[in-house]
Amino acid sequence: MSKKRIIFAGTPQFAVPSLLALLNSKHTVCAVYTQPDRKAGRGRKLQASPVKLVALESGIDIYQPMSLKEAETQAQLQGLQADLMVVVAYGLLLPKVVLKTPRLGCINVHASLLPRWRGAAPIQRALMAGDTETGITIMQMDIGLDKGPMLKTERCEILSDDTGQTLHDRLAKLGSQVLANTIDDIENLPATSQDDSQKTYAKKLEKAEAQLDWNNPAIVLERKIRAFNPWPVAQADLFNQTLRLWAAQTLPSPRTTGPIGSVIRCQRDGIDVVTADGILRLLKVQRAGGKPIAVGEFLNAHPELIFEQS
Repeated sequence: MSKKRIIFAGTPQFAVPSLLALLNSKHTVCAVYTQPDRKAGRGRKLQASPVKLVALESGIDIYQPMSLKEAETQAQLQGLQADLMVVVAYGLLLPKVVLKTPRLGCINVHASLLPRWRGAAPIQRALMAGDTETGITIMQMDIGLDKGPMLKTERCEILSDDTGQTLHDRLAKLGSQVLANTIDDIENLPATSQDDSQKTYAKKLEKAEAQLDWNNPAIVLERKIRAFNPWPVAQADLFNQTLRLWAAQTLPSPRTTGPIGSVIRCQRDGIDVVTADGILRLLKVQRAGGKPIAVGEFLNAHPELIFEQS
């Protein structure tokens, strides 16, 4: 095993376990690239990315360019004389010249079994599609969206109660483990081309998608609620207010129901809403300006809403 100089490029919490795995390895992380600090929170103060915070604690040189397209930025990266660049949810496109700068090129830790779910939101799209498994792919990066040859994959079961957060956390940990097992012998790993006939795309999540459409089947809506937890959080207009929906379960349709989108039962164990196919029982909700609470707690404040069809 040859010791390598590694540039790490990543931004969100998902990338942190992979960075820590490299810091705990025999290799040297010579620099960290992460996106510029962004304004966030009610005070709109600049906040450093989770990756930057780890890099600061570790005393690693940090670079935060707005883009990697400028010649000066590319020359700076070349000057680091890295053997390899590891990219995990960085959020910036790598031009061809950057991909070819490190001696061993650039590899990416991607949260899906490529070529399924290429793109920005593979975890959430897998949940929404009802996939029963996903995984991690270590990919040699090339021009194009997640099209490079695969060096290593590891599968991960999707549980029936997984949310975007729980699956994110498991895959972040798994990604760090697969990465650690890849780096040492990367020069000798065979590269497998992706089967483009099997590709699907995981487009970026948009806030506009959060609004539930009761004309969808209950199972589709339940998956969406889990996928959008903790962001952007599914929502629906009920009881003359907009409720954010954090947890739900599907039920078969009873013999007598109401119109699609109507509430047919409202008890402390759940609020039952008619969908195009089946009933969606809401279990955890959030009022505007409030915090996520169980339906029972919500109804303690609104006992007038409690009813059940006879």
